Amino acid sequence: MLAVVLISIGCFSAVIAALAADADDTSKEKGLVNPFFAMDTIFGAPGRCELSAKEQAEMVKELGYAGISYCGGAKGLSELLSELDKNGLAAYPPYYGVNLDPGKQKYDPELKKAIGLLKGREAAIWIFITSRDYERSSPEGDPRAVEILREIADMAGEAGVRIALYPHTGFWLERVEDAVRVTKKVDRQNVGVTFNLCHWLRVDGTNMKPRLELALPYLFMVTINGADSEGTDWDRLIQTLDRGTFDNYEFLKMLKELGYTGPIGFQGYGIKGDPYENLKRSMEAWRALCDRIAAAE
Repeated sequence: MLAVVLISIGCFSAVIAALAADADDTSKEKGLVNPFFAMDTIFGAPGRCELSAKEQAEMVKELGYAGISYCGGAKGLSELLSELDKNGLAAYPPYYGVNLDPGKQKYDPELKKAIGLLKGREAAIWIFITSRDYERSSPEGDPRAVEILREIADMAGEAGVRIALYPHTGFWLERVEDAVRVTKKVDRQNVGVTFNLCHWLRVDGTNMKPRLELALPYLFMVTINGADSEGTDWDRLIQTLDRGTFDNYEFLKMLKELGYTGPIGFQGYGIKGDPYENLKRSMEAWRALCDRIAAAE
């Protein structure tokens, strides 16, 4: 009898452990589990946005977005964080630059303030990197980049903030491969990379899966938008999520299959028209893509 009881207890424990493991593995859930946020570029270029932080936060909450990323200075970030908190929304990466050229300001002094504002939020900061002295993607700039990024990473680490390198067309850090190369050399756990769909399409647009596999161990963020597969004009590369010939279903399915469960942001830079309608259309497209992936599973 005792043996039967022990076997039963053992089986029960095994079942509970299996259920707990399944519950912890969000990548096994049907559909997409990634938080989907709005980049504030949808509201206009920094300094030219006609909507207040309150209006932006209330709009994205109504439409179902997880939060907002920010491209302005620390003062505007403080106002936005306050409104995000009131609406139960998350803060996604504000956007700051690094300059590699000797004699130039290494980074905006506002960056340090932003790190302080994000302390305790489990947040990240986007960093783009420019240079006139070093050619785009040139490894010759790596030592200077590593020096500056370690300085920033150490400041951010004390506040519990992560740094997500942001590849950008025409900048020194232009490709996701560059971001991975530099991240490895920086060698800080709170430094990783971003995969930006629109910039990847414009700079490269080939071998997506190998690029994602390369980035995956360091991938903190992904940005997405509707886009045309052909052509490099920005109005073709950045559209609402329901438009364009690029197959976002396959892109998102690939991310899911690779096990990426981190945040995905909607890039709206330069999209004309009413921000509310553009965000609404994009959220409807996101939900349709989630449903389609869940149905396929």
